Amino acid sequence: MTAPDRSESTAQASADESAISPYPREAYSWYVVGILMIVYVFSFMDRQILALLVDPIKADLDISDTQISYLGGFAFALFYTLFGIPIARMADSKNRKVIISAGLATWSLFTMLCGTANRFLSFALFRMGVGVGEATLSPSAYSMISDMFRPERMAIAISIYSAGIYIGTGLSNIFGGLVIGYAESMDNLSLPIIGAVESWQYVFFAVGFPGLLFTLVMLSVKEPVRRVSIGAGESQQKSIPLDQVVDYIRANQKTFLYHNVGFALCSFISYGGAYWIPSYLIRIHELTRQEAGLYYGSIVMVFGTAGIIFGGWLSDRLSQKGQVDSKIKVGMLAAMLHIPFGIVYPLMPDANWALLLLCPAVFTAAMPFGVAPAAIQQMMPARMRAQGAAVYLFVINLIGLGLGPTAVAWFTDYVYGDPNKVHMSLLWVSTLFGVIAVFLLWKASEHFQKSLDYLRVYEEKVRGS
Repeated sequence: MTAPDRSESTAQASADESAISPYPREAYSWYVVGILMIVYVFSFMDRQILALLVDPIKADLDISDTQISYLGGFAFALFYTLFGIPIARMADSKNRKVIISAGLATWSLFTMLCGTANRFLSFALFRMGVGVGEATLSPSAYSMISDMFRPERMAIAISIYSAGIYIGTGLSNIFGGLVIGYAESMDNLSLPIIGAVESWQYVFFAVGFPGLLFTLVMLSVKEPVRRVSIGAGESQQKSIPLDQVVDYIRANQKTFLYHNVGFALCSFISYGGAYWIPSYLIRIHELTRQEAGLYYGSIVMVFGTAGIIFGGWLSDRLSQKGQVDSKIKVGMLAAMLHIPFGIVYPLMPDANWALLLLCPAVFTAAMPFGVAPAAIQQMMPARMRAQGAAVYLFVINLIGLGLGPTAVAWFTDYVYGDPNKVHMSLLWVSTLFGVIAVFLLWKASEHFQKSLDYLRVYEEKVRGS
């Protein structure tokens, strides 16, 4: 009998370690989730700050609503999605905390560079840089969280991480409003090295700089042990061939299609609202930028965070009762509940009523965005999780972020031809695409169980190879 090859022994030992290694202490796991959530907060502050600065940027760069929607959406989303999949392949085999740290430094720097833009083209290039940096975060974060929490706790853990979406969006409005209020009160505003700047340019420097400092905190996180199933002779550090990932996704294509596009349309509505609601409050209800930032930012922070955490909690509760498709069902329920609020709040003639009805609208819009990526993690093999997440993020960001803000702007510019009809644009986008999202998620729930069965057979085959 021959002795086993050393590489086979190493691979088997690595597989055994990942199989039997206990989960980290829950307190430490939640600490890591907290750090990742703060990084996500920086991500969304840098991503969404543009929404509060629409009118002064339009005036200085002499551009339309549709053009500025490209800066807020498509210019960012295109490079976010293009770089997301290759970076996710790295995250499935390389050190994820280092990937995230490098990305955080990159997008923070490019956010600051947005404050130097004086033309549409230079602004678009810097927004593309922000997109490349942010592409490092969520696939790596979802993968890390999945390795630290048991499956029945995954939805709430990813939902709490994803609360960074709403905390970051809220803070971008609140903090941005305060900073722009300060900047506009100054007669001669300047920065070291840069020199004289406009008030909106000053805001980009103020928002981007803290992220650079937080990179050091992210580097202090310990890389978790991967919980993988590998065959003999394979190494955890070796990426799964791309054709195997493609074959796995193709075998589950109906689940991916209905899930990704259904949740992408929820994202389409959410990004469209987040980008244009501050302008709606300023144009229709005559709030100042500081007031719009404070009121809307507070609503997003409180009700958006509550909505996304509630969605994760509800999904885990349903999962514990045996409903394996609970994540899809929560997304479908959220899309259904959002439709009536999305119709009513834009029609309110009074600012107070509009703000009041925005609370449930934001709550229901937020519910899907923790359960959606958790469903992808649930149905993917461990060493394909980041790549599965990247495909999901590719679709929802290209459709949601890339097209959502532009759809509202397109209705305003070309259907109504009046900037003061932005409220009607918000109404139609919420209604039309909300109905389609409900249908697609209903179809996704039909196929999700089949994908879980496929995963079980796949992992048994891998372990036996």
